[in-house]
Amino acid sequence: MHAIEAHGLTKTFGETRALDGLDLVVPRGSIVGVLGPNGAGKTTAVRVLTTLLRPDGGTAHVDGIDVVADPRRVRTRIGLTGQYAAVEERLTGRENLELVARYFHLPPDRIRGRAAELLERFDLVEAADRQANGYSGGMRRRLDIAMSLIAKPSVLFLDEPTTGLDPRSRLGMWDVIEELGNEGTTVLLTTQYLEEADALADSITVIDRGTKIAEGTADELKDQIGGDRIRVSIADPANAERAKAALAPLATGPVELDAGSTTTMSAPIRAGGGVVPQAIRALDDAGADVLDVEVRRPTLDDVFLTLTGRRADTDTEVGA
Repeated sequence: MHAIEAHGLTKTFGETRALDGLDLVVPRGSIVGVLGPNGAGKTTAVRVLTTLLRPDGGTAHVDGIDVVADPRRVRTRIGLTGQYAAVEERLTGRENLELVARYFHLPPDRIRGRAAELLERFDLVEAADRQANGYSGGMRRRLDIAMSLIAKPSVLFLDEPTTGLDPRSRLGMWDVIEELGNEGTTVLLTTQYLEEADALADSITVIDRGTKIAEGTADELKDQIGGDRIRVSIADPANAERAKAALAPLATGPVELDAGSTTTMSAPIRAGGGVVPQAIRALDDAGADVLDVEVRRPTLDDVFLTLTGRRADTDTEVGA
């Protein structure tokens, strides 16, 4: 049994089709990244799977339970951290945790102990009795995730958990998520940060306009767009077409200028050695005045751009 299994999910808001036949499978004990731009349907999918929205069509099971037929039971098995920290700022960190513990009807003698465990785990002991309105963004995020773990959920949903964090806090949050995965917690992580999915996820599902367009490990997705890429910089923009023509015989796809550049271009190539010297000779013969040539493994940004025609941080009109 998978921890999460959804087939053909649809959800419409007026004229906007936020989910358009979405399929999603998350094996138990794994971290699965759901990757997509703003408006791809990531948050709508999370809201359906966590029983906050009722789908218009399709089926979804979390921990083997139908999210439509038995939403109350689903809620006893899951934890959720949304895009914005759901922290009561007038309460202390400890009081926030104890409040959530009471919502889950933990025994009174267990409430304080569970709160203390999570405060220690998320490095919040020193700030435990301070009001949350004085917490930094990273501290609020840690507290928010701690609150979602009060009842020891078998499945944890993290909807863009590092949005708005500074780089240091983001890296700290990565450590927390990685630790949860290592402990066997099933994590569904939505993100528009490509490096985040690459670093944390066991597998990645790419969605766009409410439907799945690709899935696999980070390496498998990178292989789908042709493996290695060559990237060339030249001195004079006037030689760009000449350089593109010289590289074309070495490429397995179009040679294209990088976004916003008139002198740097890249193209997919067949894996293997010898490409760099061949490219330099061809460019020199063409009089392209080369500054730099490199071969690199594609990034998830390359994957997303190839699959969707735009970058992952591009806004769309589709919905959350």
